[in-house]
Amino acid sequence: MTWTSPKALFPKFGPQEPPTGHVFPDFLTIAQTLMLAKASEDLEREIKETEEEKARTLSEKVPPLQCHGLSLQDLQKLCTKLHKQIDIVDEERYNIEEKVKKNSMEIESLNQKIFDLKGKFKRPNLRRVRISADAMLKALLGSTTKVSLDLRANLKSVKKEDEKEKTVEVTDWRKNIEAMSGMEGRKKKFDTSNA
Repeated sequence: MTWTSPKALFPKFGPQEPPTGHVFPDFLTIAQTLMLAKASEDLEREIKETEEEKARTLSEKVPPLQCHGLSLQDLQKLCTKLHKQIDIVDEERYNIEEKVKKNSMEIESLNQKIFDLKGKFKRPNLRRVRISADAMLKALLGSTTKVSLDLRANLKSVKKEDEKEKTVEVTDWRKNIEAMSGMEGRKKKFDTSNA
């Protein structure tokens, strides 16, 4: 919709022209009603165009069904064909929904980053300072105390244990059944656990 000035709509308004900078109230109401009428016509035309576009798209994508005079097998084939088409459309819809969700989450995270960057917090420009550990401790604790830092002295030493010692002798359990049966076997078991 192109904008036209009220003077173009009304080349002459009433018996006298409004002075420059002043507009009569009647002139304003008539101009507003004409603009509203034009806007409503444009809106109705857009609605009609979108409905026609929708009907045309549906006629292209979904042809009308020809069900009359088909046998039972033909109807079953048609149903399976329609189910396959429905599955394909559902897959596409799901993929599109997931892409939209992913994009919206990404947009939200980027907006959060922008918000964080625009916040009131200013990050100072940091300089790299080369200082030894002794100098750092001296600065922290003061110059009166003499501190030397030996980092390697505080490291723990790791010893590898022999795996051979950890292996337990595995014997066949069937050999010990007769020896451990009865009260004598329980007594032997008790005696060996204390030893």
